[in-house]
Order: sequence, then structure tokens, then C-alpha cells
Amino acid sequence: MSRASIPTLYLRLRKRMRVRKGESVLLGDIAQLIVDPEYENELKRVLLFRPEQHDGNLVLIDMMMIVRKVKALYPELEIEHYGEPHILVEVYDSPKPPKLLLITMVCVLLFIGSGLAIMNFHADVSMAEVHRRIYRLLTGKEAEHPLLLQIPYSIGIGIGMIVFFNHLFKKKFNEEPSPLEVEMFMYQENVNHYVITEEYGKIHEKAEQESKGAK
Repeated sequence: MSRASIPTLYLRLRKRMRVRKGESVLLGDIAQLIVDPEYENELKRVLLFRPEQHDGNLVLIDMMMIVRKVKALYPELEIEHYGEPHILVEVYDSPKPPKLLLITMVCVLLFIGSGLAIMNFHADVSMAEVHRRIYRLLTGKEAEHPLLLQIPYSIGIGIGMIVFFNHLFKKKFNEEPSPLEVEMFMYQENVNHYVITEEYGKIHEKAEQESKGAK
């Protein structure tokens, strides 16, 4: 058979996906497939994994597992993959309704904490004294509470935070990610890298144990 006539499966794995505990993970769920139509439907239904209780909440599926499953079904297929050689599957239980009391407590805690942070910063840099001096330079008068400056300044802090984080409730002003979103993305990438490294270590350890047992 010439190379031109060999059927080829092209696939790209997703980085991460979530499944409910007990649900099957199929090849079509975790990857984009390009293959001849006579293979496509069957390949999408290839069962890769079914989460059990002892598997934990994060499971690694790598290309070696996929190649073994596909070759067992279609030995003649040539496989070419693009992107990441693995995917993290997050296993979760049925979602629980949010607890209103807990949400309220977190909101109050964040509000008080952010307020104290701003107040402490203003105390450290003597912001009140700065406002009094600026007011005296502009008007030539002394004022204990120069509201002409303090009110616009307070409003400006709120507007500045909204612009900085690029969010007003669920509305975004443009497609540029906010600093918080960038930090969350980097944190998730680091977590994924750590979990993948740990899971590969477990796979190699299990393979070594099976090899020693076979001897």
C-alpha cells in the first residue's frame, strides 16, 4: 500500500475538560478529529476512560493511551497529532446550590479588606495632608476637609478600579484581558503543569511496578 493511500487520523487535544463522575470520556469529547468519513463516527465513540471513585478529581489522558485505543480498533490508521500530547480531565460531583450566607460573608470580608487596604495606604502617604496642601495652593485658604478635592478623588478611585480591571459586574469594555484574568490564567497554567508532571510520575511508577511484577 502506497503512503498516499494510507488513511490518516489528524487530531488535536483540548487542554482541559470537565466531566461528571460516572460519565464516559470519549475521543470525540476531548479532541478535534479530521479523518475519512467512514472512520469518523466510530472514532468519536472510542471509550477512553470512565471515572471511578478511586481516580480522584484530576485524571491525565495522554497520546499513548489514545494511540493504543485507536490502533486496537483500526490498525491501518496512521495517527498525526498537533498541539499538546495530553489533556487533563477534571471529574466533579453533581453541582451543589450556592450557599447565600457563605457568599455574603465573602463579599463583606472582601469589602472590609479592600477598604482597610486603601485607608492604610492613604495613612502611609499622608493623603489627607496632601489634599489640604493642594487646596491651600489652589484657593489660598485653609480647610480641614477639602471636599472639593476629596469627593472627585474618591469617585476617581472607583472609576480607576473599574477601568483597570476592565469589568463592571459582567460587562467588559473591550476584549483585552484584565490583570486579574492574566494572573488567574498563569496560576491555572502552573497548576496544570504541576498536575501533569505528577500524573506522569505516577504512570511511570506504575509501569515500573508492573514490569518488576512480570519478572
